[in-house]
Amino acid sequence: MNIVCIGGGPAGLYFSLLMKKQNPSHDIVVVERNRPYDTFGWGVVFSDQTLGNLSLADEESARAILQSFNHWDDIDIFFKDERITSGGHGFCGIGRKRLLNILQRRCEELGVQLIFECDVEDDQQIAAAYQADLVIASDGLNSRIRKRYAATFQPQVEARRCRFVWLGTRKKFDAFTFAFKQTEHGWFQAHIYQYDADTSTFIVETPEEVWRNSGLEQMTQEEGVAFCERLFADQLDGHGLMSNASHLRGSAMWITFPRVACAQWVHWNGATPVVLMGDAAHSAHYSIGSGTKLALEDAIELARCCGKHATARDALEAYQDARALEVLKLQGAARNSMEWLENVERYSAMEAPQFAYSMLTRSQRLSHENLRLRDAAYVAGFEEWIARRACEQAGVAAPSQRQGQSQSQMLPMLTPFRLRAVTLKNRIVVSPMAQYSAVDGVAGDYHLVHLGARAMGGAGLVFAEMTCVSADARITPACPGMYTPEHTAAWTRIVDFVHANTSAKIAIQLGHAGAKGSTRVMWEGIDQPLADGNWPLVSASSQQYLEGVSQVSRAATEEDMARIEADFVRATRAASQAGFDWIELHCAHGYLLSSFISPLTNYRQDAYGGSLENRCRYPLRVFRAMRAAWPADKPISVRISAHDWVEGGITPDDAVQIARLFKDAGADLIDCSSGQVSKQEKPVYGRMFQTPFADRVRNEAGIATMAVGAIFEADHANSIIAAGRADLCAVGRPHLANPAWTLTETARIGFAAVEWPKQYRPAKLQLERNLERERQLAAAGAGLTPQQVAAKLLES
Repeated sequence: MNIVCIGGGPAGLYFSLLMKKQNPSHDIVVVERNRPYDTFGWGVVFSDQTLGNLSLADEESARAILQSFNHWDDIDIFFKDERITSGGHGFCGIGRKRLLNILQRRCEELGVQLIFECDVEDDQQIAAAYQADLVIASDGLNSRIRKRYAATFQPQVEARRCRFVWLGTRKKFDAFTFAFKQTEHGWFQAHIYQYDADTSTFIVETPEEVWRNSGLEQMTQEEGVAFCERLFADQLDGHGLMSNASHLRGSAMWITFPRVACAQWVHWNGATPVVLMGDAAHSAHYSIGSGTKLALEDAIELARCCGKHATARDALEAYQDARALEVLKLQGAARNSMEWLENVERYSAMEAPQFAYSMLTRSQRLSHENLRLRDAAYVAGFEEWIARRACEQAGVAAPSQRQGQSQSQMLPMLTPFRLRAVTLKNRIVVSPMAQYSAVDGVAGDYHLVHLGARAMGGAGLVFAEMTCVSADARITPACPGMYTPEHTAAWTRIVDFVHANTSAKIAIQLGHAGAKGSTRVMWEGIDQPLADGNWPLVSASSQQYLEGVSQVSRAATEEDMARIEADFVRATRAASQAGFDWIELHCAHGYLLSSFISPLTNYRQDAYGGSLENRCRYPLRVFRAMRAAWPADKPISVRISAHDWVEGGITPDDAVQIARLFKDAGADLIDCSSGQVSKQEKPVYGRMFQTPFADRVRNEAGIATMAVGAIFEADHANSIIAAGRADLCAVGRPHLANPAWTLTETARIGFAAVEWPKQYRPAKLQLERNLERERQLAAAGAGLTPQQVAAKLLES
């Protein structure tokens, strides 16, 4: 093949040398607009895993890179005059110029032609000049080629909200250092790492509004550098900061990060196909140090695909298929990290240990157990701190005061939690999950077994499913109710069983289906209207949930609203009579109260429509009436849809304001769900995908939250609770598959200090022995397939 590579950065150089190594007959030209061995920036960062990939791809260049690296394991976080250190992270730093020099020399050794100081205006023209079969566009974040073929590549370039500047210092740092400084205008942070024997990268970052209010926009370059020196004097120890952007004037050295994503990476319509690589195709925020990693791994994969496939089309399609998903995952992690750093103010009320933990796990790639593998002592110390703090808040004895336990034996998810006079033994909640198994609204034996089993399974709080406040408030004829004495008696039986046989608390969620009512049970056609026996529906405004299918609801009148409010109050009093420990008001998922809150379903012109405050007026009115009817020493939570996932619907910004309104009305906790308001929704799924909503509400509105959605491992729950992203974790479907999820998950990660029902203790011992045997086999049989491990377990 004849290949022209436009852009002499890491992606272009590495791909070129790999292709030349793969087949010396390839004719490869790299065209770079800068001078030979000229570059901008200070140092780049790799993980140990990335270095392993480079060694496999080209041992010679990897060896030279390894010899030039500065390696560290620790991360230091400076916050509120405290220093928190976590080890075992395995990162390496190298000067960007040094890295490029190594790759340039390796290209020259292999016979790649390098052309410098050539600014390519027309990719097809230079391709024709060199009779190229393929053009590689690795021309960086501001790629001309990406812009030229924007109709094909469909790029999304998003300028983020922080300003940052790349600086350097002669101060040596023995850890990757993050320093956070509060000023009268807001927070600044520095990302610091040493990359050669005597130089460190020093990136300073702050939100745009803080940057402007601090006067940096008006400062010269020298004044801006001096400002940073004063701000981070504690970290610099008398050393100065250096800028290598002398070509920029004043505030121009402070830039915003452009997040780049492309729908397509290959352009076929010209005489020579063009493929994007590196920053031209995608970007990942520098806070996770993966931009160069992505570029080099693009090069590795594209070279592999070119060697494997007979045609360029097959190779390029395989390359995009292989890389797109991996890049998407890493960009997701980078976005999480970036957004955390854009919102340091949100977490500034935290104490230093939790702030540091939250920062370490900000991308959601690094979990609690992963941190333990890296630095067991750090995690043990943090678990001790968070357990002691939780026990103080709950007013219970700390683990070290309990016979036979140490503080490190209390996982974050197992710490107690108190609201009003109700104390939960741990932070795991069995979600309210519709079972459609009631008869005339009466919760029967099925509900006793279902909820009783899960209460015995170790969770701190068990929720009954949405229970309807009137017959016409039901979703289906099989939904439970709380509107007759028979309903109260049935629930009392279940509550009494839970209290008599377990240490769990039990909650009821009260709701009204609104426009989503009068439908079939799930397994007969979810959201489909009944074949007969339908009842009239009301909602905030007249609507039809499934267009052309659902029954059309009418807009609630003031008379309707007064009656429904009274129904909620009656059900609340009945729930108190039945002995429930906790009550939740359902204001999510398009049901009646949700239909008032969302602009997608509320078109009212009266006092209950229009602004967000007006749309929340009726749900708040119902809530206040319930709060007055519910015992003052028991908590009430509110479930909201924190994101409608539809343009023009509720957003996470709105969710924070909704939470503040309910907090002011007396709510104790916000249960942060999302969606199910409109069939036009386009949710972005993934593990813990709704946790960011709970995080924002908790740390911006200042109210306790419950995280829900795709939380299915103890590691997820421990990470969420430890980082302060939520106070409780609701686990739904895993509890359907395994009522004892809390007990078995705790055993699975090797923690024995958790209460089991006395009748089940022999099973606890057997399970712990089996799991320990599995761990030993896994450690001894690295490389075995799951089937082989299973076979060995059977043999033993």
